[in-house]
Amino acid sequence: MSEKTKKFKLQSIDTFSTLILSAFSLVAALAWNEAIKSLIGQFLSAGDDWIGMVIYAIIVTILAVIVILAMNAQVAKLKAGLEDDE
Repeated sequence: MSEKTKKFKLQSIDTFSTLILSAFSLVAALAWNEAIKSLIGQFLSAGDDWIGMVIYAIIVTILAVIVILAMNAQVAKLKAGLEDDE
């Protein structure tokens, strides 16, 4: 494998993992946004089911953390494999 190909693969892996992690971060942020809005609405007026929203936000956050850790491990493994080929 040529040096340019290795660099391209490493850069592609970094970019792809960053995009996926950003997407999961956005989903977790939106979940917390809705949960907090619902919680505030509960105390200010008759709001949504805030407990359900908080549970949803917790589940999405836990899922995001698991995916982030798994992806980081895979990216590190791929990088190590590509660097060992040098």
